[in-house]
Amino acid sequence: METSFSSMDDANLKKKDEIKYRGVKAMPFIIGNETFEKLGTVGTLSNLLVYLTTVFNMSSISATNLINIFNGTCNFGTLVGAFFSDTYFGRYKTLGFASVASVLGMIVLTLTAAIPELHPPPCGSDSSKCVGPTAGQYTFLITGFGLLVIGASGIRPCNLAFGADQFNPNTESGRKGTNSFFNWYYFTFTFAVMVSLTIIVYVQSNISWALGLAIPAFLMFLSCAFFFVGTRIYVLILPQGSPLTSVVQVMVSAIKKRKLALPDQPGESLFDYFSPNSINSKLPYTNQFGSLNKAAIITTEDHVNADGSAYNPWTLCSIQQVEEVKCVVRVVPIWIAGIIYFIVLNQMQTYVVFQAIQADRRLGKTSFKIPAATYTIFQMLSLTIWIPIYDRIIVPYLRKITKKENGITILQKMGVGMVIAVVTMVVSALVENWRRTVALTKPTVGVVARKGNISSLNACWLIPQLALAGFSEAFTVIAEVEFFYKQFPESMRSFGGSFLFCGFAMSSYLSSFMISIVHRVTRNASGGDWLDEDLNKAKLDYFYYLVTALEILNLGYFLICAKWYKYKGTQSKSNNDDDDDVAMEEMNSNTHHLV
Repeated sequence: METSFSSMDDANLKKKDEIKYRGVKAMPFIIGNETFEKLGTVGTLSNLLVYLTTVFNMSSISATNLINIFNGTCNFGTLVGAFFSDTYFGRYKTLGFASVASVLGMIVLTLTAAIPELHPPPCGSDSSKCVGPTAGQYTFLITGFGLLVIGASGIRPCNLAFGADQFNPNTESGRKGTNSFFNWYYFTFTFAVMVSLTIIVYVQSNISWALGLAIPAFLMFLSCAFFFVGTRIYVLILPQGSPLTSVVQVMVSAIKKRKLALPDQPGESLFDYFSPNSINSKLPYTNQFGSLNKAAIITTEDHVNADGSAYNPWTLCSIQQVEEVKCVVRVVPIWIAGIIYFIVLNQMQTYVVFQAIQADRRLGKTSFKIPAATYTIFQMLSLTIWIPIYDRIIVPYLRKITKKENGITILQKMGVGMVIAVVTMVVSALVENWRRTVALTKPTVGVVARKGNISSLNACWLIPQLALAGFSEAFTVIAEVEFFYKQFPESMRSFGGSFLFCGFAMSSYLSSFMISIVHRVTRNASGGDWLDEDLNKAKLDYFYYLVTALEILNLGYFLICAKWYKYKGTQSKSNNDDDDDVAMEEMNSNTHHLV
């Protein structure tokens, strides 16, 4: 491993004008790596709730909170991964290290199922005799999760960008190759998710957890092998340094000069320098967040180099730097609205699985049962089906009405998804109320789950809420990908992608916090615990209505933020965001699945 890294440092780390792009030749290794990585992890991560509650005998509350914290840490870790990749190691080393960590994490999870001493004994028919994991067993399990967190932190922010690095962006053939890469990336991702959520989940739930986890571990090993086999032909881009440094410099300079008065005219006493080597677009001076403008005030103590740059960037920043920081500050309120929105998607990945467990999962009149975690595939199916319909039919129709290239603006698209999210939670509450009522009045004869009766209501009634969640995701999440890509400075687009994942992370933590609070408040209430282990005794529909109310408040907050927001590069409020570029079109059509 170390030998591969060191040899590549000498052979491939060249100046941009000397880079030999191999393009299509590198695709099989990168696509193969991505395919096996998704085959190995997606199904396992989707089925972890079932694993924790059936093999580790954890309560639904504890398992849900652990999964939320795990998902949140994976997503939040992308910020750390992107920082180390951009500043120190580059994408190749980051991906290599993260891939190895993921393999080790999958091996540890497999051992927890394969070795009886590493998990609690199975529960009998009497749930009171269930024994939870010991401290040693729990520590071993968390070690596996920790390795998977390290893997996700490096893979998620780097894999797509590393693939795009293999094509020359300055030639027509390179741009076409990039398009082809995105298309194949999307296809392989969809294929891997379908296989993982069906075949692998079925093996885990119905045949053997040890075998069902060993298969993904082996596939993850193949993913790692594919990645390193292509080492000699990869193009490696030198790390350019973290763009966060410029943000901190503006903040520090603005604080140091906070007592100074801004000039009446921007051209007076303000440092208006734009680096000729910058990949960022030139931004106009704005009065919004005027206190940050003080970072560009030139004092008698400030000095300028011969090339026009600041001698000490920690005391003097250019107007361009300040405006780039404003771009970051402006998106924060919209980002917060996204955190609240993602709570809906979290419920579709957690409690929907528990609903499916206590519903009739038989396929027709056969004895075959669809694994509970497999139902989440309908969310992705609806998203995948809706995307081409929206792009090919809805957008052209909207374009005729609004005269805008994208039909509606980014923020409008985001808002539509938030409205659908409210409807999703209402439908979820109604279906759960129906499922519980049927379970109490007409349970499935001869079938009793460890935590309660099985409702005779077919679990396929969960599909509408999952489909609605997919439609909502197709609007809001894709709009957020587009929003962060466009509104961050060009040099900070990797950070913008991590910003999105950090929103997922915060939402997972918030979901876990909400579940804990609701459980504590209602468990001793006269109406019973809303989140009881047995959903037939719980009031999960009440919890869904609580989330609905939160989403309505969040929608109002978002509308206020959207009205206040100023798009990057505009002097005043503007809803015209038709400045799309080719790369963004690819992100919009092909990277929604990263979420």
